[in-house]
Amino acid sequence: MSLQVIILAAGKGTRMRSALPKVMQPLAGQPLLHHVIVAARKLGAERPIVVYGHGGDVVQQAFAEQALDWVLQAEQKGTGHAVQVALPVLAAQGRTLILYGDVPLISVATLQRLIEVVPNDQSLGLLTVHLPDPTGYGRIVREQGRVVRIVEQKDATADEKLISEANTGILCVPNALLHAWLPQLKNNNAQGEYYLTDLIGMATANGVPVTAVHPDTIWEVEGVNDKLQLSALERVWQRHQAEQLMRAGVTVLDPARLDIRGQVSHGMDVSLDAGVILEGRVVLGDNVSVGAGCILKDCEIGAGTEIKPYSLIDSAVVGANAHIGPFARLRPGSKLADEVHIGNFVETKATIMGVGSKANHLAYLGDSEIGRGVNIGAGTITCNYDGANKHKTTIGDDAFIGTNNSLVAPVTIGAGATTGAGSTISKNVPDAQLAVARAVQKTIEGWQRPRKAPKV
Repeated sequence: MSLQVIILAAGKGTRMRSALPKVMQPLAGQPLLHHVIVAARKLGAERPIVVYGHGGDVVQQAFAEQALDWVLQAEQKGTGHAVQVALPVLAAQGRTLILYGDVPLISVATLQRLIEVVPNDQSLGLLTVHLPDPTGYGRIVREQGRVVRIVEQKDATADEKLISEANTGILCVPNALLHAWLPQLKNNNAQGEYYLTDLIGMATANGVPVTAVHPDTIWEVEGVNDKLQLSALERVWQRHQAEQLMRAGVTVLDPARLDIRGQVSHGMDVSLDAGVILEGRVVLGDNVSVGAGCILKDCEIGAGTEIKPYSLIDSAVVGANAHIGPFARLRPGSKLADEVHIGNFVETKATIMGVGSKANHLAYLGDSEIGRGVNIGAGTITCNYDGANKHKTTIGDDAFIGTNNSLVAPVTIGAGATTGAGSTISKNVPDAQLAVARAVQKTIEGWQRPRKAPKV
């Protein structure tokens, strides 16, 4: 049977106390809704249906480039009503998985098991969980072991409140049954809402078996209603990702202080120190070492490279056996070859550096192409911006750039050339030549340094 996915994402999230819609609150660097959409796509849903409401413009804009069907729930009248408004875009046949935009960590493996228990139009799958304290959750009522209905907390009797098996709200239902049963929902309950959970009672009344499936972990089905819950779930997810890395052989020196906000691939014997943040797509080769407090985003780091503490690498490529940092910043477009050294307080942007080149202290290298074996002196900058346009600096193999140089682009420094300390280089330097460009030193007799007026 074909699969459609409906994601309920219309809630305001009042308890978030934020102008941002609840499903746009970030977890692991992405909106809550993003995580649910990713899971839906992994299950094969080509165009998930998103039921939106509060902050709809913000939500739609954030996912404007994705293939989604948007359905407006102008008034929030319960989960049953939310699915009702999606009926016009729901196929007549197939099966539908109903998910929630504020339950971000549901696993694909759990959902796959749920889908598998709905092989035909006369079956229904329900995701339930056993909780030590199910207060606030709908309870699963069974008769002779079979699920027969769900009772909400406010409608439950004292005995029903003792039931520990709780409803997650996640269902897999044949489309034919949704089209037949959703219009029959009633709102004669304590909340005056249309409960999606009433489908379970309808299934029982019509002889349709309901199969309960359980998640692998409780946190998979935890929802987010306020910033405290969001923070708790963030730490749970980060710990889970750290454990996956460690099981795969990565040394994580402090799992409680590692944040992964994307996808990480790695080789053998990788080490991550405390406070490391990995964002986007990060690739780490064999024997890579990442020091404390580093932030790596959308980058590739070659085998044997050491990233020393408090370095920032964003959209850059670093070769093998390089040394980066401490306190270095590699900005987008930086491509560093093997054995490159980038030291403390050095920044690169849209710069290529050849094998073995070094900039060990206090430098800015932007829009540059630097050859092999080049030494960049401390305090050197490429003056690449004239206020309107960017210009390129080219430095040949084995050049030596003196301390405190200003290289005024566009400019080319030839292979084997040397520039003197304190020079402002604004003209091309031939291969193997020395260029010195600084004013003649003068001594002015009798000059007085300005002094502050004495305090009264």
